[in-house]
Amino acid sequence: MDAESDVALDILITNVVCVFRTRCHLNLRKIALEGANVIYKREVGKVLMKLRKPRITATIWSSGKIICTGATSEEEAKFGARRLARCLQKLGFLVKFTEFKVVNVLAVCTMPFEIRLPEFTKNNRPNASYEPELHPAVCYRIKSLRTTLQIFSTGSITVTGPDVKSVATAVEQIYPCVFQSRKEIL
Repeated sequence: MDAESDVALDILITNVVCVFRTRCHLNLRKIALEGANVIYKREVGKVLMKLRKPRITATIWSSGKIICTGATSEEEAKFGARRLARCLQKLGFLVKFTEFKVVNVLAVCTMPFEIRLPEFTKNNRPNASYEPELHPAVCYRIKSLRTTLQIFSTGSITVTGPDVKSVATAVEQIYPCVFQSRKEIL
């Protein structure tokens, strides 16, 4: 078995965070009183609104900025954001769906082997940091892709990046490095 052989790794996207603007002022009290599945956080000045399909939670500010979390793909995030804008239109606001942007993608990938973390950290010193007293994973940063990987000894890798493409590229880049530090099965 070598690092160059084609191994199909399943990358499971667990969360996509996106932002959009409504280009109008939103009355949070009106949303809280008339909207469905709403939690009004008056002390913080925001409203949380949940949608069932797609399963997302939106944080709404009176300025018109809305952050959506919980989607499992970029397409689902955009569909959920548009649905949320439509809900606000139905409440009587002059909402225009603008400045949509995927901000963050969280994904999980499992390697078909376990990893020796001290050896991996030693081989990848400038980008990898491992403090076993603080956290059980190696934190590996790829600055060019703006991604952060949490690499666990079990072979599980949690990837955080700005979009799905950079997350997939990060997993492709890290595979040869973790392959060198794999635990041999006796």
